[in-house]
Amino acid sequence: MVEVKNLSKTFDGHTEVLKNIDLNVKKNDVVAILGPSGTGKSTLLRCLNYLCEPTTGTIRIGDVTVDAAHHTKQEVRNLRRKSAMVFQGYNLFKNKTAKENVMEALVTVQKKSKAEAEETAIRLLDKVGMLDRKDFYPSKMSGGQQQRVGIARALAVNPDVLLFDEPTSALDPELVGEVLNTIRQLAEEDSTMILVTHEIRFARHVANRIIFMDGGVIAADGSPEEIIDNPENPRLRQFLNFVSK
Repeated sequence: MVEVKNLSKTFDGHTEVLKNIDLNVKKNDVVAILGPSGTGKSTLLRCLNYLCEPTTGTIRIGDVTVDAAHHTKQEVRNLRRKSAMVFQGYNLFKNKTAKENVMEALVTVQKKSKAEAEETAIRLLDKVGMLDRKDFYPSKMSGGQQQRVGIARALAVNPDVLLFDEPTSALDPELVGEVLNTIRQLAEEDSTMILVTHEIRFARHVANRIIFMDGGVIAADGSPEEIIDNPENPRLRQFLNFVSK
C-alpha cells in the first residue's frame, strides 16, 4: 500500500531530519511510529502526502508514485488523494459546523452533491459518536470532540491510508480515551493506518507493527512483542524506560 525509498529531508540546506528512510506498509497494516521528540516522526508522516516536500527519495501510495527529484503538481495532487491526515491541532474550519467540516472536501474536491456529502457526513459522525454534535461549531466542542470530527473528515474522502500525527497530544488527559477508542475501532475494521504517537500502551494494543525512530532513521522495526515487550536495541530500551516512568 505504501512504499518509501531513500527518503531524506534537509531543512535550511544543512539540518538533516530524515536520512535515507526505506519503509513498506501493507494493506490493512496499523503501524505506530514511536521515538523521542525531534527525531523526524511527524516530518516523515507529512512527507507521505507532501505537506512537507522531501529532499530526495520516492513515495508510492497505491498506484501513485512521486519522486522528489522530478515531479509535477498533478502527481502530488494524485498522491494526496490517496491519504488523509488527522492533525495534532484538529485543523477544523472554525466557521463551519461539524457536519459542514466533514462535507467540505466531498463537495469542493470530489464534486459530490450536497445531498450525497451530507449523507456521508451524517453516517461518519454517527460512526465516531458525534452525530449529536453535527450542528455544533468547533468553539462549542471539546478537544476530544473536535478530534473525532477530524477523524470523520479524514474518513469521508475514503483514503487508501489514514495518517495520524500525534492525535491525542493536544488533549487534556481525560479526553484522550474517547479519541483512542475511535482509532481502535478503525483498526479493528482493517483500515490501513500510520500513527505517530507517544501513547506506548495504546500502540502496543492497536498496532500490528511498531517502528522506533531515532536521529532521523528507523532504528527498530517489528511486532509489538519485539519492539515493546522484548526490545533488543539499546537506544530503544533507554527510550521505553524513560517514557514508562
